[in-house]
Amino acid sequence: MSPAWALDPKLFDATIAAVALLAGPEHRLIYTNEAFTRLFGSRSVGLPAREAFPDPDSGRFLSVLADVRATGRARQVTGARETDPGAVEQAARFVYSCSPVTTRDGAGILVVAMDTTPESRALQRYEALVSAVSQMVWVLHADGSMEEVVPGWEQLTGAPWVGRADGSWYAFVHPRDRERLRGAWRAAAGPGGSGVFQGTFRIRAADGSYRHLSTRSVPIVQEGRVTEWIAATADVEDTWGTQLRESLLAQVAAASGGSPEEAFAAVVEVVVPELADACLILLLSHEEWPLPENATVTARRVASATRPGLPAPPALLGQRVTVTETVREVLERGVPRTFLLPEGGPVPPDLVPAVTERWLVASGATSLTLVPLVVEDIVLGYAATATNGDTPVPAAADVELLREVLHHAQRPIRKAVDLQQARRTALALQRAHLTRPPEVPGADLAARYEPASSSHEIGGDWYDAIVHPDGTLVLDIGDVAGHDLAAATAMGQLRSMLRALAWHKGPDRTPATVLSMLDDVAEGLAGAPFTTAVHTHLRPRPDGTWHMTWSNAGHPPPLLVPAHGSPRFLTGSGEDPPLCVGPRIARTSHHHTLAPGDTLLHYTDGLIESRTSSLADGQRRLAEAAAHHRDEPLAALLRLLDELSDHRDDTAMIAFRAGPAADPAGPVRPHSP
Repeated sequence: MSPAWALDPKLFDATIAAVALLAGPEHRLIYTNEAFTRLFGSRSVGLPAREAFPDPDSGRFLSVLADVRATGRARQVTGARETDPGAVEQAARFVYSCSPVTTRDGAGILVVAMDTTPESRALQRYEALVSAVSQMVWVLHADGSMEEVVPGWEQLTGAPWVGRADGSWYAFVHPRDRERLRGAWRAAAGPGGSGVFQGTFRIRAADGSYRHLSTRSVPIVQEGRVTEWIAATADVEDTWGTQLRESLLAQVAAASGGSPEEAFAAVVEVVVPELADACLILLLSHEEWPLPENATVTARRVASATRPGLPAPPALLGQRVTVTETVREVLERGVPRTFLLPEGGPVPPDLVPAVTERWLVASGATSLTLVPLVVEDIVLGYAATATNGDTPVPAAADVELLREVLHHAQRPIRKAVDLQQARRTALALQRAHLTRPPEVPGADLAARYEPASSSHEIGGDWYDAIVHPDGTLVLDIGDVAGHDLAAATAMGQLRSMLRALAWHKGPDRTPATVLSMLDDVAEGLAGAPFTTAVHTHLRPRPDGTWHMTWSNAGHPPPLLVPAHGSPRFLTGSGEDPPLCVGPRIARTSHHHTLAPGDTLLHYTDGLIESRTSSLADGQRRLAEAAAHHRDEPLAALLRLLDELSDHRDDTAMIAFRAGPAADPAGPVRPHSP
């Protein structure tokens, strides 16, 4: 006795869609309609599929039948065939959908085919049957009721078929897809709509995960009005996942940044919101791997992103968390781990900084996943991703895709790390030249150097100070054009040569003479760079004053901050041209007397340059700030003045402050080069 709910093949007798019905383990052909015969020729009913379809190109079709029976999932296939001689009406190219159904002979497969050649594309009621890999085919009536034609809803969702297109149906749709789905339906079915609805959205499956479905629905019009909609729904999770994976990997491969922080900032924008509601990157304080067992290791927040609709993430202020045994285990195993979070908290302690813990609670986080960040077998840190609110906790496949995306971020991160290491090497070289200023009897001396904030820029700024046996203090400030290793290298050469020239009979030569000599010897450098500098001699006098002599080679003028009165820039009778532009140019020395308590500041242009204002404005701000802080100790004064810089360029400063008169009988400690 056949089941009462078996599919009645007579339903397809008069349709224009080509339909065949097969049943049993051998897929015996039990029905074909006239449309099928026209498209594919006469087939013998009652034979197994391998005999009913003996065509040389039928192997793929038979394989699909076996797969549908084994998995219970619908399949859609496109193909081409050699038509029978003289049968011009048969399909040459076609698409067919194979769906599991129940027949009078038991479990079977419904085959619906469509000719995709131009002259046979006019389908109406059954167009949606072959528009995708149909998991379900259903009818939406004008009164809002819905009817399944090819079942699949319960198998997918684990719930009985929902008979109406109302809130109970939308409850299965992912919360963040509902409004978009409603809007697309209104655009298709409303006045002036397109008439055809097509969209991709997520449906909650029986295991609690969400799967992407693609639905195409077309209206049935009778007597000028739509009486129902025919919809075909396909499970496209695998296709969607493949496309998303390829898209994300392409985006993360294109991510760039001059520093690891900038590279990771680009990476988190790829991860959110496709793979997580929020993503935080933490870098370890130790670069060696494995991590030292007895040392305290911390992780620092360097990049974060959150999806729209969530509270803004905390500002990145370098907040840290001590790496605990739990985090160490995740890093050492190299395997992501997900922590489920109860509604309203608390968050497991010490996985992320406290400021992030508070954000997770406030934003309604439901899970936290830690993913190690590995570059060439070295663990740099870890990513912490969160799901929030009604977002489902990530499944194993979601976590694996997240891990893969972060793994493919190795290229931009490796590039950033290499640039950072090169910059550290250059900065170490540069700082090796910027020695601690010597002690100066009867005066105070302080210096400061700050590299540019951009990780790939290395400047040629320098300062220097030496004290001759007779008590003469020599101050230098300079800037080699360029922002790379070549500039830093040239800086080292020029600074060393200037120091040697200044030491050798320096007090007996004027600053102008010393700079002229430097200009001459710089010709020996291959491709001598454009360089500005100020070379200064300061000689103490018994009355506590200091006689200042200086020569300026195209550099910003020194700033004098008197003990009383307004600061002013020492321009002398004018500036000479920079070095390395004309070695035989006559240079000029200028003179001034510093009283006790007066402060002299040499600086590079990084202190006064700005994208939004002129150098004159920068000098004005410098003079005002120096006047405001003139009573500060020199080191504190330089720190406060450094805040004027936007740090797009390196900044070097050296400051001198005249003190009480020195004891002529006291010792003088020379500082040799």
